[in-house]
Amino acid sequence: MKRIKTAIVGASGYTGMELLRLLLGHPAVELVAATSRAEAGKPIGAVFPRFRGAPGADLAFMAPDADEIAATGAEVAFLALPHGVAAEIARALLERNVRVIDLSADFRLSDAAVYQEFYDHEHPAPDLLEQAVYGLPEVRADRISAAKLVASPGCYPTSIILPLLPLLREGLVDHTTIVANSMSGVSGAGKKADLTLLFVECNESVRAYGVPKHRHLSEIEQELSIAAGEKVVISFIPHLIPVTAGIATTTTAKLKEGVSPEVVGAALEKAYAGKPFVRLLGKGGCPDTKNVTRTNYVDIGWNHDPRTGRVLLLSAEDNLGKGAGGQAVQSFNLMFGLEETAGLQNF
Repeated sequence: MKRIKTAIVGASGYTGMELLRLLLGHPAVELVAATSRAEAGKPIGAVFPRFRGAPGADLAFMAPDADEIAATGAEVAFLALPHGVAAEIARALLERNVRVIDLSADFRLSDAAVYQEFYDHEHPAPDLLEQAVYGLPEVRADRISAAKLVASPGCYPTSIILPLLPLLREGLVDHTTIVANSMSGVSGAGKKADLTLLFVECNESVRAYGVPKHRHLSEIEQELSIAAGEKVVISFIPHLIPVTAGIATTTTAKLKEGVSPEVVGAALEKAYAGKPFVRLLGKGGCPDTKNVTRTNYVDIGWNHDPRTGRVLLLSAEDNLGKGAGGQAVQSFNLMFGLEETAGLQNF
């Protein structure tokens, strides 16, 4: 198997570490560059002792310079950088014929004005938005395969969009009644010094945050609107829970008049039959984060409350896996004509 020369830009954060875990063991990947300003010059295995002995772990971190990355022969680069920072190096790499999979929010939105509304600054590269493909493999596999620039979805959006999309496409729910509640592990906040993320602040405690207008609402509503064929606005309440990784989401909406609850299961089966990383638990299934952490799977169950006429959609995923690094590798596999599951079927 031909090995694809690959770079990770921003490889020392939590998502970067997950990408290292997946790509160091990927049968079709030759890791040729891993960047980190803080760790430049140090071998990967020295910064992350868990990777000692792994092939490629002696590669030294380098500064995030587009010329130096391109000089390694990298054919593709994963960007695990903050929003607002990723766009600049994405442009530079694209100009050097390096394909880009961006895990920041910089290219997820098709409208630069919406980006400015939710991220509080002008979009850094609006001219690149038209070529960016929103990288949800279960929805846009063909476009991802041909893309030069893939915008990998956010963790919360993945857990909300996948269960809802089939129902909106088929007109089964009243989209004005959608409410999504999510709970995420602390690693979703990124690797940074923040008083609110200290162990003693998070342990044995649960709190809502980012209400009423979390930034991920922008891409959630964009994708749901595309599916529904009209503008969709929802309520979304994220919560921080005292675990390292994992997202559990419960989304509710009223079924339209005359819609039988049983068609919900049929719509999900139709949408995700043959999709390797969507595991449908059926009616009454309640996903558990312990069954998806450190994997690229999203588990989806559903139920119906006849008292309120609401359908209950339940999902669980790893925010660093299917919500970030794993999903990005899934897109990588599509981009290079590999089996979609290559390097990802870990349990």
